Parts: sequence; structure tokens; C-alpha cells
Amino acid sequence: MVPATVSNNVPGSDFSIGADTALNTITDAYESCLQLHEARSCFEEFCVPICVLPATISNNVPGTDFSIGADTALNAIVETCDRIKQSASGTKRRVFIIETMGGYCGYLANMGALAAGADAAYIFEEQFDIRELQANVEHLTEKMKTSIQRGLVLRNENCNENYTTDFIYQLYSEEGKGVFDCRKNVLGHMQQGGAPSPFDRNFGTKISAKAMQWISKKLKETYRKGKVFANTDDSVCLLGMRRRNLVFQPVAELKNETDFVHRIPMEQWWLKLRPLMKILAKYKTSYDVSDSGQLEHVAMHSPKEAETGAI
Repeated sequence: MVPATVSNNVPGSDFSIGADTALNTITDAYESCLQLHEARSCFEEFCVPICVLPATISNNVPGTDFSIGADTALNAIVETCDRIKQSASGTKRRVFIIETMGGYCGYLANMGALAAGADAAYIFEEQFDIRELQANVEHLTEKMKTSIQRGLVLRNENCNENYTTDFIYQLYSEEGKGVFDCRKNVLGHMQQGGAPSPFDRNFGTKISAKAMQWISKKLKETYRKGKVFANTDDSVCLLGMRRRNLVFQPVAELKNETDFVHRIPMEQWWLKLRPLMKILAKYKTSYDVSDSGQLEHVAMHSPKEAETGAI
């Protein structure tokens, strides 16, 4: 018997044929382009125009506000949440705990919670502790005394390694005993299937056409003496949407805007909408539109930047 599986789960063998290939394949496209850019000084073959198109449901690509596939996944999450809430219309006092995908990026959980009218959304970018969980349980307890006797809580799959979906489900079930019962649902790969949304179809068409125009232009600009030689920073770009504009940004410049450990941008625009979700859930909070949406526990600010922000 010859071990051959990408899972590397054959007993009696430390490695299987295909496992190392699969491991090397699981790399981020953005990091790969950075490596290609850095290798240009040694390998002339890499001196060609390269354009990165953001395509992931997690919407965690630096340099763009949206990624192809994120809107389709978000629609699937909201539709599922609506179905779950409708199923609870005949049942009084029930809270649903729903786990979404997204890796360490909480875009799907946060925006899905905002669109579906959830009571809370737990994400990695905004750390939480047991006191906040307790406050959410108390909020739902008070909510059950009103005419709307159902609750919805979303959790990003990697928001916290200790406060797992099972832990939150058991906590809500125990603390809400006698007031409401609890159910949990892990959406899983259902978020990755289905037909693309109209936004994703149009967005994908637009950036693909623009990328081809850019590559054609760069090939003409860098063609010299019978060959293409492109070794400048602006010849390896990411095409993303920034404030409704399609913008080409050199990947070398985006390196400082990226948290490579968790594969998320240092700054994310949708974090500014977190207070709005709590206001709609009738929490006592305020909505500050001046919030920059930065990750406080990821982005390190220098004292000079802190003084400028204080002013």
C-alpha cells in the first residue's frame, strides 16, 4: 500500500503523496504576489505586469472595500437568518446562536447581524469578555418581556478561541433558563454556494475588464528590445474598490496596511457600523461617525499619532 492523500492521515506513515503539494497550495494570493515582487531582483522572468483581483467571501483583502463573492455570501447569511427568525414566529421566547465563516475577518458576521436585525455579533476585531456576554444575556432577558420574544446572535468562526459557539450556546441556555430557550446553527459551506448576486456579477465584470486594460497598457509600456521588462512597484498592483472608485494600488504599499498573522487589513470601514447595530437592537449607546474603524488590538499607534488623534 502506498500512502497518497492530501489529508496526510494514513497510519504508519509520517507523510502522504500529495499532502505537501496541497500545503504549498494553501497560500494567500496577496502574499504570493508580494513574494513575486521581491523575487524580481533575482529572477528576470518575474518582471511582468501582475494584477491582483480580490475574490473571497471573507472580504479581508487590504486595499479594497469589497471582494468578489462577499456580497453573495452575505445575502445567503441574511436569507438564512430570515428563515430562522420566521421559523421562530410560532415559538415564544427563543434565542438563536448562528456561526458564520470569514476566518478572522468579522465582515460577514457584523454586516449579516446588521441586516438581519440581530441582538449581538461577536467578531475578532472587537474583543469581548464574559461581562459583555452577561450583559447581552440580560438584554435578551429584558427583551423577552416585550412583544418581540425572540433573539438572534451571530458569531464569527474565529472571534475567540475560548468563547466558542458551543460555549456561548451553553452559556445562553444556562443563564436564560426559565426565561428563554436556545438553539444553535453553524451555517458552514452553505455560505459559499449558490448563484452570484447581481452586485458580484457586475463587480466581477467591471474589475476584470479594467484589469485587462491595465495589463495591456503595461505590456506596451514595458516592451523593449523584443521582450517585456517590468520591475517597478506600480507594475504589481491590486485592483480594488475604494469609496466607490476602482483604484490600482501597488502591493508593496499595502504591505504596511496588512496583518499577515490573521490575514486581515489593519483598518476596515465597516467597523464604524458596530454602534449602529447596537442602537437598532435597543442598547444604550451612541453612534460616532468620526470613528476611523481601526483595530485597536492589532494596529500599533506611535505616541506622535496618538497626540495628533487627541487633537
